[in-house]
Amino acid sequence: MVGHAKNSNKPDKSRIDAAIKLATEAHEGQFRKSGDPYITHPLAVMEIVKSWGMDEDTIIAAVLHDVVEDTSVTLKDIKEQFGEQVAFLVNGVTKLGNARSGMRDLDTYLPSTKDNLLRLLVATGSDIRVLIIKLADRLHNLRTLSALPPDKQKKIAKESLEIFAPLADRLNMGRLRVEMADIAFSYVDPKRYKELADLIEQYNKSAEKTMQKIQKEVSSALGREKIKFSINGRVKSVYSLHKKLAKHNGNMGEIHDLTALRIIVNDITDCYLVLGIIHSLYTPMTGRIKDYIAMPKQNGYQSLHTTVITKDKRIVEFQIRTHKMHDFAEHGLAASFYYNEQKLTENYKTGKIEHLPTNLLWITELQETAAKLRSGKKVDLKKLRLNLFADKIFVYTPKGDIIDLPTGSLPLDFAYRLHSEIGEHVIGVKINGKMRSLNTHLRHGDVVEILTSKNATPKAGWFDKIITPHARHKLRAQLAAIANHNNNLQK
Repeated sequence: MVGHAKNSNKPDKSRIDAAIKLATEAHEGQFRKSGDPYITHPLAVMEIVKSWGMDEDTIIAAVLHDVVEDTSVTLKDIKEQFGEQVAFLVNGVTKLGNARSGMRDLDTYLPSTKDNLLRLLVATGSDIRVLIIKLADRLHNLRTLSALPPDKQKKIAKESLEIFAPLADRLNMGRLRVEMADIAFSYVDPKRYKELADLIEQYNKSAEKTMQKIQKEVSSALGREKIKFSINGRVKSVYSLHKKLAKHNGNMGEIHDLTALRIIVNDITDCYLVLGIIHSLYTPMTGRIKDYIAMPKQNGYQSLHTTVITKDKRIVEFQIRTHKMHDFAEHGLAASFYYNEQKLTENYKTGKIEHLPTNLLWITELQETAAKLRSGKKVDLKKLRLNLFADKIFVYTPKGDIIDLPTGSLPLDFAYRLHSEIGEHVIGVKINGKMRSLNTHLRHGDVVEILTSKNATPKAGWFDKIITPHARHKLRAQLAAIANHNNNLQK
């Protein structure tokens, strides 16, 4: 048996080499769709988690993450050779992979995947490293997506946009979210992707000299104040631009952060000093100063943002943060400084990360629920509020099925999501066992029971009580069918 991970931040090379040897032998004769030997995939996943500063057990589990599913190697073999922690991580990644088996139809694939993924996140949530390995696995699959047939490319890309990129965002893994979303978007809508990528490139060329001039002015001003800093440009990602344009009805005039300058300093005091200096150089835009240091984003992101107008009327965004904030903004929970602080604690060895930022306490809830499940205690999944997808809510049928809806959805949206015939005959709704109005906004974790009658018919006034395009489409069709029926009766 190769020993367990030592209490050291430096991985044990002999242990990792043993894992590589086992995986190479186990995957012998297996090939990817690209024609490359299969071992190239787990090795690539290993390199990704290593680049994120992950610990030794995670690196080993990344190498071995497919052996149980695809080869004759068992969890028992892994446990005997590499210890219980590695076996637990591999088992968790295998379960997450199995969540998507058997789903072939693209239209039903995503909702089903979300349902299963949520339940399995609970089952494996005692160790967030399971998710981090899965994200690395997905990233490499996206990087090599060109080898797959077009239908599979689109399916995997769409799932990545709807599930894995938002999941990376919830873990504040900014760099990963950007790469995942852009690769996936290039397969989901290649024409729009190229159009926006070209637009960004043209803008950057036209703005290059101006940005260099601004960078020089700011650097001189900060140098005079003896502030230690680094400054570089940040280009908006293609998918982020696509989403922002959709929010502003395609109006490029509303996009003020196509390029930004990012300033990284040593401490929080310097962040505010830099902000003051920038505002003394340029005119700040009203309402465009955001203090995410005092009030972090939901995923723990911290930074100062300000948008200014330069002397030659150029609009420029600045982001100001410390080195620690920058590392966390790029890598989130996988940030090496953050993870290293946890490695020597007893809680870490049992899979529980302590001192989580307040904005990531949903992970603690996930861990506690998983611990109850493993100890045989009953868990009411209906009460578990998982906020992985910022623009989604997850509500339940009385039977416990999970239904995902956009934030702000109402009972009729839920009814039509279940089935158009249920929507057609709604007479009322119970939410968490109590009668409620059809104007009630649904919330995470609500149990929704739709009351129907065969004699009930849809009404035009319902358009004010729904927000989803699907429900609107179904209601419009039903009202048209009723109108046609009435016209025929009158003839």
